[in-house]
Amino acid sequence: MHKRVMDTGPTETSPATSVEDLMLGVEQLVRHVRRSATAGCLSTAASSALGRLGREGPQRLTELARAENATQPNMTQLVTRMERAGLVRRVADRTDGRGVLVEVTELGEEVFRERRAERAEALGQLLGTLSEPERQAVRVALPALARAIQECS
Repeated sequence: MHKRVMDTGPTETSPATSVEDLMLGVEQLVRHVRRSATAGCLSTAASSALGRLGREGPQRLTELARAENATQPNMTQLVTRMERAGLVRRVADRTDGRGVLVEVTELGEEVFRERRAERAEALGQLLGTLSEPERQAVRVALPALARAIQECS
């Protein structure tokens, strides 16, 4: 049986959740949700890059590498593998004839949607194991954290 986090508030014998405890929870949640996405058999790096391209649209290789915290040579290799798999393609930059953009293909969009649906299903199953007060706390906390991240970026 798992511990019900929202059942009791902090007391002298049970202090409030520490930042380290929250960090551990976030790390476990991210690992669980990432493992649940199996469509396309992608590596974590490929999944992240495909997700970024799917959400943000075509990008130059240098922009993608910077956003994904990767070196340009590593991103070039990753994009080449994804291109061979039919997930992305390189296209001329219409605003700069010398530039090349990486964009998601139809297959890449399909894999992106499938992976997102798998992750949503995994999160939904986790939420189903929580009490209603815990579910409500997650529904409030996660969007608040997402807004804070957007404001810091």
